[in-house]
Amino acid sequence: MITKTEKIKIEYHGRPVMARKLTITSEISMDIDTAWSKVQTSALLNFVVDGKIKFKPTGGQFPVVWKEGETVSTRMFIYGIIPFGGLHLLYFEKIDHQNKILQTKEWDNSAKVWNHLISLKKLTNSTTLYEDEVIIYSGLLTGFITMWAKSFFKYRQKRWLLLAQDQML
Repeated sequence: MITKTEKIKIEYHGRPVMARKLTITSEISMDIDTAWSKVQTSALLNFVVDGKIKFKPTGGQFPVVWKEGETVSTRMFIYGIIPFGGLHLLYFEKIDHQNKILQTKEWDNSAKVWNHLISLKKLTNSTTLYEDEVIIYSGLLTGFITMWAKSFFKYRQKRWLLLAQDQML
């Protein structure tokens, strides 16, 4: 697993602000088509975050498969019990089947910008390079939320490795 954090300048509500870009990459023992089919499901999201975050979708439940252009709202509970951020919105900006990219723009009261890009690259017939890249801006909380996010994404990728090992879901 490779982790990288950078300070970057982004625009937020028409003004430049300092954000963080967090990139975490792992090799997963799973063929790219299987990994890609899983990335597009809410079941995978719930599996990889289990133990760190519990999502409670405001519409009752998440769609089975994410759809480009769709916005989903949820409440987040850290460690399943601590409410955080109020209403969290996920806009599925891009789902590129050819290049195996899923990109969301997310936000809530705490994370003003949480732009998440998932990309997959074929390494071998049975190994996939999985990468999470997230741009975070939270005003004065940016540093703190980035530290938590680093731990969170490492956890997510460890859960991916577990999934690949057991071929669950």
